[in-house]
Amino acid sequence: MDVIHYTHAQLRIEYPLIITEQLKGSLDYYLYADRKLLVVEAKNADLARGFTQLAVELIAIDAWTDSQEPNLQGAVSTGDIWQFSLLNREDKQITQDLNLYRVPANIEDLLRILVAILGC
Repeated sequence: MDVIHYTHAQLRIEYPLIITEQLKGSLDYYLYADRKLLVVEAKNADLARGFTQLAVELIAIDAWTDSQEPNLQGAVSTGDIWQFSLLNREDKQITQDLNLYRVPANIEDLLRILVAILGC
């Protein structure tokens, strides 16, 4: 809620998205302000599977949005651990940040990153 307060972002939870019959589902958390951020909940605390889900959903958002942003950003989270990702829309390349941010130990860094991503 602090991130929403500072960025004036809109938050959509379980946001339905249908691109094609094969590419459809619900985005766990979709925040948007000047820029957009997709947050995927890592089910069963499995960051690897959560990252795969994040990559697919970033590709779906790329096909869905009319935004001209060159990159789409996302995060996968267990709640206690956060990891970020970037989709370069032109190259169709997904980059996984190797850093993990832990709550509460890295909460200040995490909040700064989230506010920066959303464009404030």
